[in-house]
Order: sequence, then structure tokens, then C-alpha cells
Amino acid sequence: MNLESPKVTVQKPAQYIFDQLIDVRSFEKLMPDNIAKFEVTGEESFIFALKGMPEIKLKLKDKVAPGKVVLGAASDKLPFTLTGNINAITGTSSEVQLFFEGEFNAMMAMMIKGPITKFIETLANNIHKL
Repeated sequence: MNLESPKVTVQKPAQYIFDQLIDVRSFEKLMPDNIAKFEVTGEESFIFALKGMPEIKLKLKDKVAPGKVVLGAASDKLPFTLTGNINAITGTSSEVQLFFEGEFNAMMAMMIKGPITKFIETLANNIHKL
């Protein structure tokens, strides 16, 4: 299952956005209002839960300055990645888009497609809060 957020333009340089996204503590600012839990578990990992959903542990998997940050599930039970692509528009503005990729059976994909789509859209729309 591949999902993508809309592209959002932020009035921050690409390197600034990159630096914020590789600091997992920054993700607390991006979370939707219905967050039930957010806990940093290490330099490159955190756990979060939305109301009515199970906890998910994410960890930093890859980073290519200043254009790409890849987070992935820490568990192999639900393997997926969340990739942030950052493109500099000018020296003071950037375009950010999030991509979700995961392998799920058809029933699971059908159940989570809507909530995951809304989730990555919220994360993207909150990038300006960094």
C-alpha cells in the first residue's frame, strides 16, 4: 500500500526542516489533536498512539541531507516506512511531501487506508509548526 500526502510549502530552509525531522522529539509537534501517547524511547525512536488505535513505535531508518528522512516501524509485525521528501524552493522556503509504504493483507489495508491517509495529511499540514 502506497499513500502520499499533499505537498506543503513552508517558509523554512530545507536544511532546517531536515534537521527538525531527524530529531524524533520534533514529531510531537506534528501529531494530530487526537494523540493519546507520545514518548521518545531513544535518540532515533519514539512511540505514539492515537485514540482508539494501537501504539506504534517508529525509528529513524535513513537520512540524506537535506532532502530525505525515512522512518520505519520498529516491529516486523506491520512493516512500513514513512518517508519525508524535502525540496528547497528558495533559500528560505521548502516543499515537503510524505510517503507511506507498507505491505498489508487486503483486509488490513482496507481498514487502515483512511486513518493512515488522514494521519500523513495531518503530519504534512503541521510541518509549519516546526
